[in-house]
Amino acid sequence: MKEGPDIARVAALLGDPARSNMLTALMSGRALTAAELAQEAGVTPQTASSHLAKLEAGQIVIPRKQGRHRYFTLSGPDIVEALEVLMGIASRVGHNRVRTGPRDPALRKARVCYDHLAGEMGVALFSGLEARKLISTDHNGVALTDAGTDFAEAFGINLNELRTSRRPLCRECLDWSARQSHLAGSFGAALLDRFYDLGWAHRNMESRVVIFSPEGERNFKALCDS
Repeated sequence: MKEGPDIARVAALLGDPARSNMLTALMSGRALTAAELAQEAGVTPQTASSHLAKLEAGQIVIPRKQGRHRYFTLSGPDIVEALEVLMGIASRVGHNRVRTGPRDPALRKARVCYDHLAGEMGVALFSGLEARKLISTDHNGVALTDAGTDFAEAFGINLNELRTSRRPLCRECLDWSARQSHLAGSFGAALLDRFYDLGWAHRNMESRVVIFSPEGERNFKALCDS
């Protein structure tokens, strides 16, 4: 047996249909109870508890207790990125679920991927920042440029605070629906938070959809096109 990471074990944990539905629900960044995740997966609470025990043992999810309730979250943004890549592969090779209704176009347009913007608008943000030379991309990944640093500070983002985190400042995340990159990392998350603070957008708390107001969408487009 070869030494190294056990890819098969992780893939098995992510690959079960019920568990993948639970993990997709947790990509919203919200903490959910076992009962809520059972509903997302379409399984009984007992079955959901069994799945969650396996995911917890595999360090894919983390339990958090508050009062009488026990909540679950993903163990880190790298899990989200792995799920996005897998969803992109599934979409590319034709393993798509049947569309469930009008929420899907909104989900493809703008959604939260853990804590940063994804979908068509997430891709537009990445492309716009790159075109404006606020971020640079090469074989080493994504980096904020000097002009990007000036932009971030003018836009009301505290980079010094972000840089104290162990999390990368900028990271490329492959968008499953657009099959292009959107911006992850602490800077990507801070940008989405700033959009909320400015009133440009808000979360639909019943899904992963991010809803931009007409004025917010105009401001967003100007930010990407400036």
